[in-house]
Amino acid sequence: MNAVPAVPGPDHSVGAPKPRRPLVIVFDVNETLSDMTAMSERFTNVGAPIHLASLWFARLLRDGFALTAAGASRPFADVGSGLLRVMLPDVKLNRPLDEAVEHIMSGFIGLDVHADVTEGVEALASLGIRLVTLSNGSTHVAEELLTSAGVRSNFEMLLSVDAAGAWKPAAHAYEYALDQCAIDPDDAMLVAVHPWDIDGAHRAGLATTWLNRTGSVYPHYFHTPDVEATSLTQLARLLS
Repeated sequence: MNAVPAVPGPDHSVGAPKPRRPLVIVFDVNETLSDMTAMSERFTNVGAPIHLASLWFARLLRDGFALTAAGASRPFADVGSGLLRVMLPDVKLNRPLDEAVEHIMSGFIGLDVHADVTEGVEALASLGIRLVTLSNGSTHVAEELLTSAGVRSNFEMLLSVDAAGAWKPAAHAYEYALDQCAIDPDDAMLVAVHPWDIDGAHRAGLATTWLNRTGSVYPHYFHTPDVEATSLTQLARLLS
């Protein structure tokens, strides 16, 4: 399929208006802070083809979104493991299905952060900005990730949509985070690599930063982010 050209994002180059510094930054976790490339190895470990990892994660998000759209919600781990039980029976695994599912799902614990995260988080915290996470996954995964990276102390709270009863990008998920921070939407900024997350946060009234580490094209059908940055360290420079 041919890519649809995106509407260009705002100009945050030298001479462009400086973005407003938020009081609180709300970070997405999966893929935004965590480097999930190691999850592909979990699939090959159990005998599954490497391409199945990205397909599984895309379907996991799809099904989580579908449940939220229908007014229901299930934990990320339940959807992820349940979907593996649908996708893996057609694969010639090198171990029993239950063990394969456990091996893949346990890969979330032990992921590394992206190379820019440690320095970027510390730079943003040094600006006096309150930092929290809001994940469609569990707080346990975020806890392990940030503790291992040595930046857990920079985060005021680690939040999960499990407590909100709705996955992002539903408005209620962002409203839950704002309520926990006791802050108005105008004073908060979501940072994420996912355009659908950026769009959802914008609709809930938050400022947004699209973290574009790969030079991707932003989809024109989503609301344009307020800031586009290639790394958290660049974002800290833009907000300083």
